[in-house]
Formats: sequence, C-alpha cells, structure tokens
Amino acid sequence: MSGSQAPAAQLDARRRRIVFRSRHRGMLEMDLIMGRFIDAEIANLSDSELDDVEALLDAPDPDVFAWATGEAEPPARYDTPVFRKIVAFHSHVGPIHN
Repeated sequence: MSGSQAPAAQLDARRRRIVFRSRHRGMLEMDLIMGRFIDAEIANLSDSELDDVEALLDAPDPDVFAWATGEAEPPARYDTPVFRKIVAFHSHVGPIHN
C-alpha cells in the first residue's frame, strides 16, 4: 500500500469499482500488476484513462499478462498511454507521469 493512495471513501463509485476489479482479476499475477498500479494511481487518472483501464479489465487475464510482460504485442485498442504507464510502473524503466 502506498502512502499516496486515496482512501476508498474519497473515491467516486466508478473509481471504487475499478479498484475492486483490479484487485480481483482471477489471476494472481494480474491482481498484482493491475491492483498495485490502480492503488497508487487511481486518484490521478483522467476519465479517458479510466476508459482505457476498464477496457483492460474486460480483456482476458492471460492476454493482458502477455502484453504487460512483453511476451506479446498488445492490439492497438489496448496499447494506450495508460497501458504503457502500467508497464512502466512495474518495470521501473522511467517515470509514469509526463
């Protein structure tokens, strides 16, 4: 848990749903990848970024995991700036904020 994490009570209903869904993906690795990023960044995401996160949450776990680990190229629909932020958040290659 990050110190910058917003308490759930301070989040709107959409963000609370995304937090829950990101932590309960079905595949532990995806719970960690999505859940940790969302815990740290949910309060900072724009509406269009939330749209992109929701699209990723609707995609099958094995596919998103393969894209996030570089085993497969994500389709253009999912290769969004927020997806790249998720990957950067876990790879520690660079900053996730521009």
